[in-house]
Amino acid sequence: MNLLIVNDEKLTAETMKKDILWENYGISEVFTAYDTESGKQCIEEHPIDIMLCDIEMPGENGLALLRWVRENKKEIECVFLTCHASFAYAQEAISLGCQDYILIPAKYEKIGEAIAKVAERIRRQREEARYQEYGKYMLKEKLRQEEKEKVEPEKVAEEVSAVIMKNLANVELSVDRLAEQFHFHPVYLNRIFKKEKGVSVSQFIINERMKMAALMLESGQYGASEVAEKVGYSHYTNFYNMFKKYHGCSPASYLEKCRK
Repeated sequence: MNLLIVNDEKLTAETMKKDILWENYGISEVFTAYDTESGKQCIEEHPIDIMLCDIEMPGENGLALLRWVRENKKEIECVFLTCHASFAYAQEAISLGCQDYILIPAKYEKIGEAIAKVAERIRRQREEARYQEYGKYMLKEKLRQEEKEKVEPEKVAEEVSAVIMKNLANVELSVDRLAEQFHFHPVYLNRIFKKEKGVSVSQFIINERMKMAALMLESGQYGASEVAEKVGYSHYTNFYNMFKKYHGCSPASYLEKCRK
């Protein structure tokens, strides 16, 4: 969690930033601002999760800053600090979704504990949101699976093979990219591809790259490094190791045999 301390008293803000052991309260990084405008700028420039904000400040006060946060739909929770136990302040703070309201002076431990509660609440909310998204994802996958059952595996395998052959030079060619392109889960795509072709998608890509590499070396028009690039390997070492494993010799040795 990232915390923004907003306080017009610079020394107070910087002392709280330095002296409170924020990592003990679930905070990884702390930013400071000394008025509402600099607070807004910090929020625009950094991912802020929680705002620890003084209410009484020259110009726009802390309530105005929180109002701006809500109007701009920023997902930031707020804990207010104030010297005055004003009912009007408390009422507006609550209406703006303020998570806590601390009267100062207050012990740093109390401030830290208040922030820790908000951080934990945010974590739970985000976890629940992830579960909900996962549920939606699983439902979509179920519907997608029902559609896949109508798919002709042989046709899919041929189409995937054709795409692979056209894109052997693409370093980003992978089962995940192909699955995304064909709207399948990678595991499912591998299953039907292997059933039709006898090898996994990844192994098919390797096989075809190695065959193409051998043909290019045999042509005598390319060096080993150039061939590596043209068959989709950005690092020559990876190409070298795969070529040697597949053909039983290094690219240079293969090229030499071809020349003889």
